[in-house]
Amino acid sequence: MATNQANKKPATRGSGPRSGPRGRARAGRPAGLFTWIAVGLVVVVVATLVIIKVTSGGSSGSGAQAFQPANPAVVSQVTTVPATVFDTIGVNSSAIGVAPPQVMKKLPFLSVTQNGKKVPEVLYVGAEYCPYCAAERWATIIALSRFGTWSGLGNMASYSGDIYPNTPTFTFVRAHYHSQYVAFRSVEMYTNYLNAAKTYYQPLQTLSAQENGLFKKYDNCKYITGLTCQNNESFPFVNFANQVMIVGSSYTPAALDGNSRDQIAQGLTNTSDPITAAIIATANYQTASICSVDGGQPASVCTSPGVKAAAKRMGLK
Repeated sequence: MATNQANKKPATRGSGPRSGPRGRARAGRPAGLFTWIAVGLVVVVVATLVIIKVTSGGSSGSGAQAFQPANPAVVSQVTTVPATVFDTIGVNSSAIGVAPPQVMKKLPFLSVTQNGKKVPEVLYVGAEYCPYCAAERWATIIALSRFGTWSGLGNMASYSGDIYPNTPTFTFVRAHYHSQYVAFRSVEMYTNYLNAAKTYYQPLQTLSAQENGLFKKYDNCKYITGLTCQNNESFPFVNFANQVMIVGSSYTPAALDGNSRDQIAQGLTNTSDPITAAIIATANYQTASICSVDGGQPASVCTSPGVKAAAKRMGLK
């Protein structure tokens, strides 16, 4: 079931800048126009579905920003999380609720030919302004690092005038991912600043015809449990070979509030840190999703206790 948080793609009006106290590992209920929705047969207390209508943000916005490569030391911390951390945390994140991805039924398998071999494809669609994308990217990068290697990741923060302003994260806009097990495609549709007319975020990357078809068809209330139809095409959208999908963030971006990118990365070896628990539990779910579509390889990852716990919670074989 989907109990995620998401940004709605289309815009209609501005919401204005958000202000208030900042604190560590907050997972509280958003105020104002943002609402919590209970989904499924189990009432989820913390990680509930928040669908917000994406707006043009506040009345002010920054101009074009130069790409900033991520600090190699930070990337190393994010992409080399010890196996013991994954296995100790599993899917246990009591302080900050984490929602599992949704397992799909009877959809065509999404794959791509890579080096003469068909491999499953993971498609990410998001935007740099989006705080929910910001939260989910941490886990996506970590999960995929267990199957391959990253290059070209950049520093990013969500838009300063939206809910959960300046959520620290990375951007996929110049990222490259290499793996023998899975292919990864990413589209960051908008920047984290407003266009010259201050009417919406500046466009960044464009979906291909195939990507747009997948996004419109499956990021949709007909397929995603708990997604209301007026919130179709929400960000982020993570599609694991059409067999498992995520719409929105698996945990609240409020968890990252008040922490720098460096602080979050440095804490990824601390299994008692609630932020680490939320990110790693989400990464274990995403890892299990990839294992379910790539034939369970590498076995050292796919048969690890943390991944098996995630697969069991998701109802995967």
